Amino acid sequence: MTDPASAPGPRPSPTVGAGAVCVVVLAVAGLVFGRPDAVALAVPLALCVLGALLHRGGPAPRVTVSAEPGPAADRPGARIAVGSSSEMVQLSLTQGHRHTTSLVVAGDGQARATSRLLHSGPTRLVSVVARGLTRDGALRSPVTSPAHLDWQAMPEARPLPVLPLAPRLVGLHGGHEGARPGHGGDFRDIHPFTPGDELRRVDWRATARAARRPGELMVRRTNTLSDASVVILLDNVEELGESVASWGTGDPERSGVTSLDLAREAARSLAEATVSDGDRVAYHEMTPGGRSVRSGAGRRHLARVTAAIAATGRGHGDTMIRRAPPIPTGSVAYVLSTFLDDSASRLALAWRATGHRVVAVDVLPAPDRERLTAQQSLSLRIVLAERALSFEDLRGAGIDIVAWGTAGDAAAVDLRLAARIRR
Repeated sequence: MTDPASAPGPRPSPTVGAGAVCVVVLAVAGLVFGRPDAVALAVPLALCVLGALLHRGGPAPRVTVSAEPGPAADRPGARIAVGSSSEMVQLSLTQGHRHTTSLVVAGDGQARATSRLLHSGPTRLVSVVARGLTRDGALRSPVTSPAHLDWQAMPEARPLPVLPLAPRLVGLHGGHEGARPGHGGDFRDIHPFTPGDELRRVDWRATARAARRPGELMVRRTNTLSDASVVILLDNVEELGESVASWGTGDPERSGVTSLDLAREAARSLAEATVSDGDRVAYHEMTPGGRSVRSGAGRRHLARVTAAIAATGRGHGDTMIRRAPPIPTGSVAYVLSTFLDDSASRLALAWRATGHRVVAVDVLPAPDRERLTAQQSLSLRIVLAERALSFEDLRGAGIDIVAWGTAGDAAAVDLRLAARIRR
């Protein structure tokens, strides 16, 4: 919302100056050529100019921009309310990088705008500046400070039937086979009866076969059911689109699907699949000072995680977090990155060296090489070759590689194949 308190009062528009010049010309022409009709014609024009100069308008317009439902989920709406004592208010609406619209509304009028979302994540739907027009536009107030409406577009979620698990689950409850003796899981071993064991777990056949002395009982033990823990690390240091020619320009309208679009989609898909299995999920951004959501489970926690994912934009500052996020024991770490630099790779290798299960999710869109010069094409080939070598190092360390593309179920297939092996 704009604040009109500090804005100066209305000022004469160029129309007033032009009117004053016309008054002088008509008056001089009438006196020189002896034409009283010319002087009479200048009188009402002079009164209008004098009235505009003596008029003291009210404060600058007050503009409020609020969100309202749009015609579709990807087309949110904005309601622009104007409060002003002026006769009219001129609005200038900016949507995106190139779309600017001007319109005039009444002093207490309203306007509505609809925006089309090109990307997920944080975006600015509309920016509005205004100025009041009084006495048919002869007086106009200074342009107000911009009023913005920011939006956080939620990414879509893909179904992921199966996710990889850590080799050793240490949770006390859940739906996966754990590593501790308990109840609910599969067969673990045959063990001599000890105080605290239930009599219904006595295996009489094993007792008859393996008892070493009279009165010794053998108990059939099972594993406990455990929950899994997932940690999602999203590399938001850079945002690269399908169009390689747009890299570094920051133009969201020509970039196509970007790496952060795919990263946010992958993060939400992984979070929803994890929570739907009754497991715990944590979310961290890679940039220093980025968002961080501690590990938790349940629908309320999922809402917090998805809200943080939708609010994740391109980070600013260093390219490497100063301190790696904590990972609970028995967790699976997902590193979502383009892997064009070695920051994400070093972090994934460090986590793998400490014994964690790590999955590297490649979120670089398929490069579009159109409009590239020969030098740019050669540079791209070198960068992609270095990236392929980085992937070989990750595979050599036992890290699973999953390519998250724009179409198809290749990512779900890769995760299903990775889930068959508990590294």
